[in-house]
Amino acid sequence: MPPPDFILPEDAIEERFLASTGPGGQNVNKVATAVQLRLDVFALRLAPDVYQRLKELAGSRWTSDSAIVVTARTHRTQDANRAEGRRRLAELVAKAHVRPMRRVKTKPSKAAKARRVESKTARGEIKRGRGRPDME
Repeated sequence: MPPPDFILPEDAIEERFLASTGPGGQNVNKVATAVQLRLDVFALRLAPDVYQRLKELAGSRWTSDSAIVVTARTHRTQDANRAEGRRRLAELVAKAHVRPMRRVKTKPSKAAKARRVESKTARGEIKRGRGRPDME
């Protein structure tokens, strides 16, 4: 996780308001309520492993100049959409700070292997019993 006092720096975020789609009647046609946030990832000064995870998590929202573009248009007001977009960006960065758990390789025990082979043999016997009976 990022440090508890971690906040996205204001100078790293660029806002643009767009005409939104969806509910709102004619208000949609008149007011630019959707917000497009552009986060400059270099301004965050992330560790290389966090940067790489953020790049993978961002997916198609990652631009060629190492920025993340998020568009929020679910709400009918600019303020609500701005808050939603910032929350989504912060969640994305926070998720990138979480180091994935390393998988510990395990090996089945000899007893487990033996049980598996026994059950396969038993199942094969059952299936063999379903065939045509021998007429000898």
